[in-house]
Amino acid sequence: MDNEQIIRTKDGSLAHLRTIHGDDAETLIANARYGFISGLIKDVLKKPAVEKTTATDRIDRLMLNRWLGIPLFMAILYGVFQFTFIVSEPFMDWIDTGFGWLSEQASGISPSWLGSLVADGIIGGVGAVLVFVPIIFLLYIALSILEDSGYLARAAFIMDRLMHRIGLHGRSFVSLMLGFGCSIPAIMSSRTIENPKDRLVTILVTPLISCGGRLPIYALFAAAFFTAHQGLVVFSMYAIGVILAILLAWVFRKKLVPGESGHFVMELPPYRLPTIVGVVAHMWERGWSFLSRAGTIIFSAVVLIWLLNYFNVLEHIGRAVAPVFIPAGFGQWQAAVALIFGVLAKETVVGTFGTLFAGAEAAGGFGQVISAELGWTPLIAFAFMAMVLLYIPCVATLGIVKRETNSFKWTWFTIIYTLVLGWTVATLIYQIGSLFV
Repeated sequence: MDNEQIIRTKDGSLAHLRTIHGDDAETLIANARYGFISGLIKDVLKKPAVEKTTATDRIDRLMLNRWLGIPLFMAILYGVFQFTFIVSEPFMDWIDTGFGWLSEQASGISPSWLGSLVADGIIGGVGAVLVFVPIIFLLYIALSILEDSGYLARAAFIMDRLMHRIGLHGRSFVSLMLGFGCSIPAIMSSRTIENPKDRLVTILVTPLISCGGRLPIYALFAAAFFTAHQGLVVFSMYAIGVILAILLAWVFRKKLVPGESGHFVMELPPYRLPTIVGVVAHMWERGWSFLSRAGTIIFSAVVLIWLLNYFNVLEHIGRAVAPVFIPAGFGQWQAAVALIFGVLAKETVVGTFGTLFAGAEAAGGFGQVISAELGWTPLIAFAFMAMVLLYIPCVATLGIVKRETNSFKWTWFTIIYTLVLGWTVATLIYQIGSLFV
């Protein structure tokens, strides 16, 4: 029997199993294993005649429901973003006011170029990023609560069926969810995936997940152009990233690295009430990385941006690149420069606008300046956010991709495919949206 006959026989057997049992082979095999384990346990253990139903069992009947599990997961994520924006708003206003006062004081420093560097470059650039610290920390608090309560493990479980259909398994989704915080530990966590093809595809699509560094960008434009629907707009960015990661994983698994997927078995912990100490510790551990980048990479980047802008170099660089983004609606040199420096660290996109539009207050102030100076509309802002979501990962993430794949080929592949994907999606959003506005 040749290879083609073997494949046809296999496909026929899988189709027959689905017709008879109404489910895929992986699920049937898993059910058979659990059935064997259950029978073995009954033979060697004695249980009370009537087992007490625990609170975890009652909650899981709803949370792990075949039809309600994924919608509930999406609803919980949407609630998280609504919570972060509503609660963080007053704190952001206080920080914004403080940096505005500091900028006014620093602008009087002599000589004038030094005053401009401190007020417009350092305070304007870094301050524009630090305004969004409350959102970052509140998001990490919410995610820590979901993780410590035992729910995130169940999110991986309910996504396992979908992940199997695209050629991966639930453990890959665990890595993708870690990407909500930072792509670097998310990619490193893929080491737990035994199948090398599953691991490679997980590494390649993880950069499409919105990390904490992108959140200040979403928050800036959501507050400026979508005041009444900030949470929904930010949630849509996260949803677009997850959906495209799943779709691209299916394409890569079928065409780029075809083969059988591994199996996923995990123990679901009981639900627990998160402790304040645990939540704060997780929040600080993840939030500190954001603050450290603001004090190192972003600080260095905004000083460089100020210098290039002060000597009129930045505009020439931006104008050389900007025409590429005209089909996407943001063909201005300022946007091009922001995207270029965003490769260093995604937060630098906000720092770049803060430096270029020095004197404007964060959030709403930036929105008014960008709308007036660049002629941006909500549609253009949404397309730009999609570009930021999908285009080239930051250099630190690219370094981890290189280290974990041990290949420059896959690193360059990540750079090229994300850049093309980001430009394509942003262009489609703007071009199709322009037909209706």
